[in-house]
Amino acid sequence: MPLLMVENLKAGYGKLQILHGVSLNINKGEILSVIGPNGSGKSTLLKSIFGLTTIFDGKISFKGEDITRKKPHEKARMGIAYLPQTDNLFTKLKVKENMLLAGYTLSESEYQERLKEALEFLPQVKEFWERKVWTLSGGERQMVSIAMAVLRKPELYMLDEPTAALAPKIARTILEKIVQLRDTFGAAIILVEQNAKAALKISDNTLLLVAGKSVFQGSSSELLQNKELAQMYLGVK
Repeated sequence: MPLLMVENLKAGYGKLQILHGVSLNINKGEILSVIGPNGSGKSTLLKSIFGLTTIFDGKISFKGEDITRKKPHEKARMGIAYLPQTDNLFTKLKVKENMLLAGYTLSESEYQERLKEALEFLPQVKEFWERKVWTLSGGERQMVSIAMAVLRKPELYMLDEPTAALAPKIARTILEKIVQLRDTFGAAIILVEQNAKAALKISDNTLLLVAGKSVFQGSSSELLQNKELAQMYLGVK
């Protein structure tokens, strides 16, 4: 049984429907990239899975349980971490205070144990531990955001454009860390990424969305071999 199953999902905002029957499966230890043109519904898909949109029809299952109508905080406690592109940190607080907030449901001993694990995974975060988030660069903020998620030990990470507006070198570092999330913790990862080539390079499978509909779902290598789709939507000749 897949870790997460999305079946014929129709969702949007208010009366506006953005997704038109999208389905996907993802297993533990797998990276699924979600790519497509701007406005194709990539971010809406993640928000819908996490409970932040209007669901018109379809079903979302996590570990065999129907979570379609569950609230975001309930899904987070079940083991789903959603990292939005922006507004994912408290910018007026210090890094260490953001980490404390991420672990507010944990006992002191659990927090210290998980904090150690998170900082071993992302030792760079120690360097700006006492700094307020607003002073950090985009790449540094992404590292803090990922460290906060690691602290909660999710089974599924959903990352929305984690490399947006980052310098190429920093973007590569973030993508390497995403691969390590899978390899170190055995987590499943859904990665929404505008840089399709970079996403295909690190993902096991890919979902290609166009105008809120699934145009392709399968192995990333298979998509690259589909010359028509690769050239039309990815700019790959």
